[in-house]
Amino acid sequence: MNKQSDANLVVGAFRRQRYNLADAALVVAAALTLLFGEYYLALAAFVVIMAIFALSLDLAQGYGGVESLGHAAFFGVGAYAAGLYSLHFSPEPISGLLVAAIAAGVVGLLSGFAVLRTQGLTQLMLTLAVATLLYELANVAKGITNGDDGLTGYDVAPLLGMFQFDIYGYTGFVYAFVVLVLVYALLKKLVNSSIGQTAQGIRENQTRMRMLGVSVEKRLWVLYTISAAVAGIAGGLSAQINRIVGLDSLAFTLSANVVVMLALGGTGRLYGALFGAILFVVLSDRAAAIDPTNWLAVLGVVLILIVRYAPDGLAGFVARMVAKRSEK
Repeated sequence: MNKQSDANLVVGAFRRQRYNLADAALVVAAALTLLFGEYYLALAAFVVIMAIFALSLDLAQGYGGVESLGHAAFFGVGAYAAGLYSLHFSPEPISGLLVAAIAAGVVGLLSGFAVLRTQGLTQLMLTLAVATLLYELANVAKGITNGDDGLTGYDVAPLLGMFQFDIYGYTGFVYAFVVLVLVYALLKKLVNSSIGQTAQGIRENQTRMRMLGVSVEKRLWVLYTISAAVAGIAGGLSAQINRIVGLDSLAFTLSANVVVMLALGGTGRLYGALFGAILFVVLSDRAAAIDPTNWLAVLGVVLILIVRYAPDGLAGFVARMVAKRSEK
């Protein structure tokens, strides 16, 4: 057996085990976070929410090849849906989260008709147009969304009727973390299923998949709808934990941020979305604390370095390092 074969075996083993490593990292991160104060719990809860959001985009972009500059559309719809549900129907959080997922999924289902018929720059512009349209609708519909002032004044009932959302953020963090683990596990199964494998084939070569008889639009439509629903879950969690929904949940800045997270962590690898979310949020927080005026410059430098030396993100960089070591 030659060195190349050895390398292939090692890389293959790494790929088979990488989800287990990410699972373990999730548990360790949760345990460590609970040891810190309420500020870090709030930051950790935000990291978890952004990780779910990044996972949703990775599903569409990393596995289906669907480019998006407007993924905040689904985050915002989920956030407003959860907030309005708590305000007008029931403060029960789990059912509110389901409503958020369904509402965002429906928007993804409908917008997918137009978005998935295009590619490249046109697709990017359509996703941006959808998010911009929803942003303006939320701004105009002040009687429903409260416009610039944001949706406030709603309660969130104790989780499972027992765990009150305390001011320290313990319940909120644990709630968000459990949802992250469930979402991650479900997406892991999805990307390893026939739907996920077919989507990756479509990403690599749509023409070839059509020749094999695959309904490209239908498969991408399903993937895009699920991606939207997951983004809605992230938005719903944000609404329930923070008790406010503002127009920033639909803003272009949020869409751009999640794209940066995937650039940092790597696409087409679910755990890359986790790495990217953690790095982006923690780095942004620390840089802003050190220099509130120029913190974006720090983030920009880090992004340039990663794009230069790890173009496939941190997750891809780790995989390449493992492969290089196995060749020695």
